[in-house]
Amino acid sequence: MGSVRWAFRCGSWTPSRSDWLFAARCIQREEKDRIGQFVYAKDAKSALAGRLLIRKFVCERMGIPWSEITLARSPRGKPYLAAPLKVSSDSDQSWSFNLSHQGDYAVLAAEQGLQVGVDVMKTTMPGSSSVPEFFRIMTRQFTEYEWSTIQSAGSEHQQLATFYRHWALKESFIKAIGTGLGFNLQRVEFHLASEALIQGKLLSQTKMYLDEEEEEDWIFEESLLDADHHVAVALGPVDKPGSDPLPLSPPPPATFTLLSFGELIASASPLTEEDPAYWESFQIKAETLQRQRDTHTSV
Repeated sequence: MGSVRWAFRCGSWTPSRSDWLFAARCIQREEKDRIGQFVYAKDAKSALAGRLLIRKFVCERMGIPWSEITLARSPRGKPYLAAPLKVSSDSDQSWSFNLSHQGDYAVLAAEQGLQVGVDVMKTTMPGSSSVPEFFRIMTRQFTEYEWSTIQSAGSEHQQLATFYRHWALKESFIKAIGTGLGFNLQRVEFHLASEALIQGKLLSQTKMYLDEEEEEDWIFEESLLDADHHVAVALGPVDKPGSDPLPLSPPPPATFTLLSFGELIASASPLTEEDPAYWESFQIKAETLQRQRDTHTSV
């Protein structure tokens, strides 16, 4: 089985005019137009990087020429490969991929023969409430056992880090099974690995309980991209109509590779003509964000 784990640091990416316009040419026109509607440069950068990550994966790992790739979105907004429908591969196991962007990163996880979901979360202090108040508002999202783990983690920052760790785990599972907002998060309970999660190390010992039953055929990979960004990858069996799920064969642990912009566009080819106004629009977004930062600093 094949595994892909890629990350791109959008937060520190300051694209030049030529880089931004070239990247915009390498995605589908409707996606370019959608990204152009974002108010803030941060959101536009994350969304553009996400589309490039998917296209790079489909091109390089699934063997489809960049110009032949057509991506679409499910009713819940999940991207998928709409064309070509038939993909030549050296394996009879199909690929599953998933994308997440939050904080300073966009990440992609892909796996052959397994369902995959990924979620990245940045540990941040609540903007308008104290940590206890924030936890009170989020009470229904976790079980009593999970809240016990979160609130016994140590300092407020450590409690927040454990909170976001649980959140990423739950989101990764929900994204893997394709369920939306109607899923009751208290149905899923995570028992964290006893080993501490530290940078440079991948953990896969965390256990999940669904409706109080341990799900032994699901694996959860956890790692830190940096001190503030936690990423969780959910791996589960692919359900085939009319048959029981195959037993899960654990893949070798896969760590995330941080890509440069050059690596991100290494296989890219333009799909549309250059649009100089797209750069001007991006500059306005960046200036709006800078003004907000200056206003916040002066308060």
